[in-house]
Amino acid sequence: MYHSLVNTCRAGLAIQPLCILVLLSTLISSCSILTSPAVLRPNFETRTQELRGGEYKLDPAHSFLLFKIGHLELATYVGRFNRFDASLEFDPASPIESRLDAIVYLDSFDVNNDSLEADLADSDWLNSGEFPEARFTTTSIAISESVDEEDSLDEADDSPLILEITGDLQFRGITRPVVLEGRFNGGADNLLTGKYTLGFTATGRISRSAFGMSAFPGLIGDTAELEIFAEFLRVNP
Repeated sequence: MYHSLVNTCRAGLAIQPLCILVLLSTLISSCSILTSPAVLRPNFETRTQELRGGEYKLDPAHSFLLFKIGHLELATYVGRFNRFDASLEFDPASPIESRLDAIVYLDSFDVNNDSLEADLADSDWLNSGEFPEARFTTTSIAISESVDEEDSLDEADDSPLILEITGDLQFRGITRPVVLEGRFNGGADNLLTGKYTLGFTATGRISRSAFGMSAFPGLIGDTAELEIFAEFLRVNP
C-alpha cells in the first residue's frame, strides 16, 4: 500500500501536498501498529496456570521500590530506593511453592533532598554505613484469604492471582517477619528484551520502631508502607 501511494504521488504532481499528508498518516499508522502492546508482547496471558514457570531475575530498568510514611499526621512522605535486586522461582501449577528473595541497597535511598538523605543515613535511621543492605527471604506463600484457591486456579479465570508472601526482613541488624500482598499481573514474550517476562506488584507494611527506628514518634508515623512494581525476566527461554 505504501509503495502504491508513492507511485500515485509521483504521477500526480499537482496533488503532492495531499499525497504527503496521506503518506505521513500511513507511516504514523504503521508505527502505531508496530509499537502496540499486542505486537510487543504477542502471547500475553494473565491466567496463572498458563504462565511459564522457572527461574527469574529482576529487570531493574522496569522495577521500582517506593515507601510512604506519615508526616505530622498531615501528609504522606514518599521516597524510593533506586538500587535493589531480586530472584524469583515461580511455579504456576502450585504458586504457593514459589519463592521470592530480594536485596535492597540502602545507600540508594532517594527523597529528592541531598541534605535529608545524608541525615537519614545515620545510626538513628537507616544506619546504612553499618548495615548497607536489607534482605527479604521468603518463608512461606499462601493464597490470599480473599481469594478462593480453586477458583483462582481455574483455567477460565483470567484475573491476577493474589498471594500472601511471608518472609524474614533483615534490616539494621534486626530480623522480623513481614507479609507482602503480591500479584502476578501476567506474562508474555517481551520483544523489547527478548525474554519471557512476568509482571509483578506487591504491597506491604513495616513498623519502623520494630527495627530500632523510634525517633520523633509524634512527628513521623510508625508504619511505613511499601509498594513494589517489578518485571521479572525468565533466565532460561
